[in-house]
Amino acid sequence: MRDAAERLRDILEAIAAINRYAIRDKKAFEGDELLQGWFLRHLQIIGEAARALSQDVRALAPDVPWQKIIGMRNVLVHGYFEIDTDIVWDAATRDIPALEPNIERLLRTLEQKN
Repeated sequence: MRDAAERLRDILEAIAAINRYAIRDKKAFEGDELLQGWFLRHLQIIGEAARALSQDVRALAPDVPWQKIIGMRNVLVHGYFEIDTDIVWDAATRDIPALEPNIERLLRTLEQKN
């Protein structure tokens, strides 16, 4: 079973994967099914890892919108015919960069406790 620190590293790896391609513009994203799938997959990983974190761990980072992250994961996994690529693009280019420092800070907090 993966512990909280491993889950947070999963989130950071997925963020890095998204960031590698988020430098492309929205038009490129909209025209590239592989890029859309890349973003979707890594957003799913972020949501799944967030969902697997205990409530106690999530409480250590109250500024992270955990329920929105988990909710997006649920839509991406179960509502694939309802996915709005505008929302995916916004999440990848606006929300993910804002999430990264909070996850890094939470990981440091957990590592200091151990």
